[in-house]
Amino acid sequence: MRLKWFLSSFITLCILAIDVSAQGQSPDKWVNPFIGTTNYGTTNPGAIVPRGMVSMVPFNVAGNSELNKHDKDAGWWSTPYSWDNKYFTGYSHVNLSGVGCPELGVILLMPTTGKINADFREYGSEMSKQLAHPGYYSTYLNKYDIQTEVSATERTGISRFTFPAGQSNILIDLGNGLTNESGASIKVVNDREIEGWRMTGTFCYNDGTERPVYFVARFSRAADEFGVWKKMPKMKAEAAWSSTNDKFKYYRNFQAEMAGDSIGAWFTFNTKARQQILVEVGVSYVSIDNARQNLNAETNKFDFEATKKQAEDKWNEALSTITVKGGTDDQKTVFYTALYHMQIHPNILSDVNGQYPAMESFEIKTREDGERYTTFSLWDTYRNVHPFLSLAFPEQQLNMVTSMIEMYDESGWLPRWELNSTETHVMEGDPALPVIVDTWFRGIKDFDIEKAYAAMYKSATTPGAKNKIRPDIDFYSSHGYVPLTQPYDNSVSHALEYYIADWNLAQLAKALGKEADYERFLKQSQGWKNYYDTEFGIIRPKLESGEFLPDFDPKQGENFEPSPGFHEGNAYQYTFATHHDMPGTIKLNGGKRQFINKLQAIFDDGHFDMANEPDIHYPWLFNYVKGEEWRSQKEVNLLIAEYFKNAPDGLPGNDDTGTMSSWIVYAMMGIYPVLPGDMNYAISSPVFDEVILQLDRNFYPGETFIIRKTGDSDKINTIKFNGKKVKSYFINHAELVKGGTLEIIH
Repeated sequence: MRLKWFLSSFITLCILAIDVSAQGQSPDKWVNPFIGTTNYGTTNPGAIVPRGMVSMVPFNVAGNSELNKHDKDAGWWSTPYSWDNKYFTGYSHVNLSGVGCPELGVILLMPTTGKINADFREYGSEMSKQLAHPGYYSTYLNKYDIQTEVSATERTGISRFTFPAGQSNILIDLGNGLTNESGASIKVVNDREIEGWRMTGTFCYNDGTERPVYFVARFSRAADEFGVWKKMPKMKAEAAWSSTNDKFKYYRNFQAEMAGDSIGAWFTFNTKARQQILVEVGVSYVSIDNARQNLNAETNKFDFEATKKQAEDKWNEALSTITVKGGTDDQKTVFYTALYHMQIHPNILSDVNGQYPAMESFEIKTREDGERYTTFSLWDTYRNVHPFLSLAFPEQQLNMVTSMIEMYDESGWLPRWELNSTETHVMEGDPALPVIVDTWFRGIKDFDIEKAYAAMYKSATTPGAKNKIRPDIDFYSSHGYVPLTQPYDNSVSHALEYYIADWNLAQLAKALGKEADYERFLKQSQGWKNYYDTEFGIIRPKLESGEFLPDFDPKQGENFEPSPGFHEGNAYQYTFATHHDMPGTIKLNGGKRQFINKLQAIFDDGHFDMANEPDIHYPWLFNYVKGEEWRSQKEVNLLIAEYFKNAPDGLPGNDDTGTMSSWIVYAMMGIYPVLPGDMNYAISSPVFDEVILQLDRNFYPGETFIIRKTGDSDKINTIKFNGKKVKSYFINHAELVKGGTLEIIH
């Protein structure tokens, strides 16, 4: 069955608009937006521009159709699109990419023909002939003989529908969606415009993250008929006197505001064969007026090709930051698609007038300079995404750090996992600390570091009862670890993240001349040794009594099963998550030889998990033992080949807002930031003969940094930087950004 599926996928991919055969082409042509759209990668092929607020995503996970393998209402599902599904119910305008929880996926636009039907279980259509490029997506609706195409600007989406002759309709469905929230309002302004809002929220089913998203939709021609609908409640005695009991009720030519859960509107047109009707939709998280301002500012007046070309140009500008030479067509496609996925989140939240909703409130703030960003999946992205943005896109990273400090100003706390100016409370640790510290040490310093330090100090010292980020800090502060108090309380995972955060805070304290703080937080960061159990030679949960958890199975936690003390992993995947103290880690694990043997066994015995974050730095840890660096080269190359492909299942699991994509970009370049806050990149074998990174001269002294691979040995023999031999398998960020060439000779 797997071979049959693979062949089917391969044949389909060959007819997609991904021309990977030409040499010297623009980088957007190397992007395959279908990578990661199955195997729980949770990416999507929708049209978006870099960091866009709006993404035009084909919604095909609702309706419980026989055409679908996955249904959002049949189980946990966190993406509006799946490559395995074919039942299309519209284009959603605000979406997330590569996340593990359902949210957004609302404001659905659906073209149909014939009689109006508001039930997505009935109006949906089989989709075919899918085509995707950066900033563009199209599919054909078999049921209606309609060709659909979409593109986007930062805050608007544009749809072009090519209809057959007869009665053609465009539906705006505010009932269907991926979010766990319901509730909406819609109003027909006139025969060419609709406005309204849709509630979103409860990311990962956590209350307190609810926000309305506002929109204004305009049509390229006046409707011949329009109206709104709502789903009537299921009645009891009244059902005998109602023809619309538990059914959709239609209100023709209705121009008052309609509010409710399952509501929407339709525009009907009498079309000739192949007649095109376009829709432009502006979006805002502030107000309908702002959505209209965004639309007015970014519209191309229904010029679809102009919008598509603008999107393409923006993607080429972003992707051209890195040029690669050599490698296969598939390798280039994997690389540039990953770089593409890294430019989706964090994304713009502020409107064209600078306004945005403040963190944890409905107060409206205004950004005077730059963009306010949102979607900070920091437990994931602190490890590699933000260090990469600091290197390749420092202006974006500066805006992101500034956004995080604004969140502190507005709510009193730095974010952990922020979405649309709400704290989702997902995952653990204090991940904003390593992001801010790492950014500052990389030379991006145009922000208030003292205010940032005060924010970080607050989360690292406030007692647990008042601590929004570290509620279990008290025992950690007094005893050096977080004890297991509930069967599956993730206590070890919490503490290991705190240690890395505290190590970063210590380094910043030292740089700022705060010596007492440096000593305090460095000591706290060493508390990881409390968890090391000599019986198993591994990290083990610990009780309040100081005893280790009895009846311990270090393998428990595989495949995301519940595990005492560990979140989304087990002891094997967390034991070497102590890389802020590599000398101590090596010593406590029996010295260099024993450490290498234990680390190698993680890979050889199948304990390494490429699909999750806690151990993704493991392959580069061999570089810390002289003479064993070849193992990093071997393991990295094996992981690249096994888990990253030019196919819909080409990611090992959730992209986690670009984290897996960042891993593969770094791995294919041949460098990796093992520890945020540490400015040394570990070196491994590049995939390409040459990688050229354009440095931002507003931040860094060099113009380009080049990684060049020569020789045909299966492992590295010599490393040179600007002609001088490098004695270790690390290169420092400060040297790298001066520009020059890193030669990796095999």
